[in-house]
Amino acid sequence: MLKSDNYLIGDFLLRREIIVGTRESRLAMWQACWVVKRLKKLCPEYSYRIKGIRTQGDNILDVALAKIGDKGLFTKELEYAILRGEIDMAVHSMKDLPTVLPDGLTIGAVCEREYPGDVLIAHSGRSLAELPSGAVIGTSSLRRAAQVLRYRKDLKTVNLRGNVQTRIKKLDQKKFDATILAYAGVHRMGLDHRISQVIPVEILLPAAGQGSVGVEVAADNDGILALVKNIDHSESRLAVSAERAFLKKLEGGCQVPIGAHAEVEGDCMRLEGAVLSLDGADMVRASMIGDITEAELLGVRLAEELLGAGADEILSRMRQENRCDG
Repeated sequence: MLKSDNYLIGDFLLRREIIVGTRESRLAMWQACWVVKRLKKLCPEYSYRIKGIRTQGDNILDVALAKIGDKGLFTKELEYAILRGEIDMAVHSMKDLPTVLPDGLTIGAVCEREYPGDVLIAHSGRSLAELPSGAVIGTSSLRRAAQVLRYRKDLKTVNLRGNVQTRIKKLDQKKFDATILAYAGVHRMGLDHRISQVIPVEILLPAAGQGSVGVEVAADNDGILALVKNIDHSESRLAVSAERAFLKKLEGGCQVPIGAHAEVEGDCMRLEGAVLSLDGADMVRASMIGDITEAELLGVRLAEELLGAGADEILSRMRQENRCDG
């Protein structure tokens, strides 16, 4: 049954035009275009329109992320747009999406994940080990800063906000000696030639969900849910689910240096996680193997193990410091 501006698919009515929301940065737009391209290939009967929406995190660039909070910093405005019916779905970097979603929303798809690790971009193509003593690394991530300082106490870190291109431009202006970015973002922007080192996860655990693109939709919109299910990647969803469950149990976010990395191998999953103090001096790190059918439970169990091994003390101390900083 075909209507003038809607399609009736099974029992579900879909608008002929699907509106896809995203942040306005080049990387966010790239990700939204990538999602739309895949949807067009699998479901060409619809037309798709991308709508850029500025978020709080995009508007405040002169303050460190840890100082302005992290609950939906890059997602809240997009989520409101879904709930108001202004967009049909929102495309996010999964590492930006809070572990607790607003009522009425759900993750309809976790797309196939890019390599989740971090990379170093440095003058003269140096690696972390080759940087001179006292070298300054620009990063807005407490997770990256803490792990770098644990690896090399003689390095320094400074706050650096902005998109991939902005951070690299500031590096080229000699404002610091190196910066650390997610491989996925650098690769998607076609900047692989700028990578000095792909940093091993043994040195630098990524953020939960890093490298993965997620599609958030209204939980009761069965038609859109059925549509985006076509681009869901089961292994990526399992890995990201375990990492997010780990993060949720620790009640972590941008204000706390927490790393997580899950890998699926057949019917098994290996999850590694770490909690660090801001200066990297204290760290609790462990890994755990479990069945893929219990991905979220694996995340919870690993978090509980770390909490029992001292992560609770590290987290409590950092949250107290954040409250004192006001």
